[in-house]
Amino acid sequence: MTASASTPAVSFEIFPALSDTGAISMQRTVKKLSRFSPRFVSVTHGADGGAQNQTLATLDRLRIENPALGLAGHLTLKGGSRGEVLAAAEDYEATGARWIVALRGDSDHGAGNTFQTHPHGFQSTPEFIAAIRRRTNLRIAVAGYPEPHPDSRGSTADIDYLKQKTDAGADAIITQFFFDNSEFYRFVDRCRKAGIDTPIVPGIMPITDFNKIAAFSRRCGAKIPPRIADRFMKAEKRGATRELSLAICAGQCDDLREQGVRAFHFYTLNRADLTYGVCQALGLDTTYSDGGNDVAGEFSVNKATVSV
Repeated sequence: MTASASTPAVSFEIFPALSDTGAISMQRTVKKLSRFSPRFVSVTHGADGGAQNQTLATLDRLRIENPALGLAGHLTLKGGSRGEVLAAAEDYEATGARWIVALRGDSDHGAGNTFQTHPHGFQSTPEFIAAIRRRTNLRIAVAGYPEPHPDSRGSTADIDYLKQKTDAGADAIITQFFFDNSEFYRFVDRCRKAGIDTPIVPGIMPITDFNKIAAFSRRCGAKIPPRIADRFMKAEKRGATRELSLAICAGQCDDLREQGVRAFHFYTLNRADLTYGVCQALGLDTTYSDGGNDVAGEFSVNKATVSV
């Protein structure tokens, strides 16, 4: 089953809580957003290969609190040896996850620096993906970048590498967040021309705090258009940033829907309100259910229609 043209599919990303207060906030976020019957809630993993146990503990907690909730765990290849990383993937599956988000991870010294793999670990993300495919029944999502990330070797090389990841067994591509939809459309076009027909799901970041998101965007290579920055400067003076954030994010999703996008992945930062408002604006309501199907929705851009 795929989402209908009028009902997009959604998924939500959260991160493991590091305190009791954070755990309460995370629980409230998942409880509120689960009313929209997400295809899955994904739990992040330390980009440096750490926090593996926290990811697993969070997945287990979510499974206990809501057995019907679809779950995905993030995992980086630099978390240990080949055996250790694959054991973590198996642990995710055993705790009820149906998806894994397979990632390389960051350099020890931050983005843009030379990446060092574990001496007994996987040497590339395609190798990592192929091993997960052989060892588990998890569905595999990988990252895609509409805009050059800090370690980019150029657009052609990046698309070629993404093709290697999909050829290795990736079931879906979830993009880095972006604020200029034209960047996403160009990315999709490059992928399709390169023979990548894997479903591409846009990553959406509601702007909960403009200054923090702007700083994070600079580190990730995601550009915030000047018109959006100007609008936030004016809205801040009027105390109307929340209303503007909701309008911008809902407008971005509306434009994507008009171009055929039928699935959205929201980076919630463990805060539900803005994402909840955008889901309502998309026409989702708290009675919607897709029956728990694994498929994340239908995506159609540039005459390429696939199911996720």
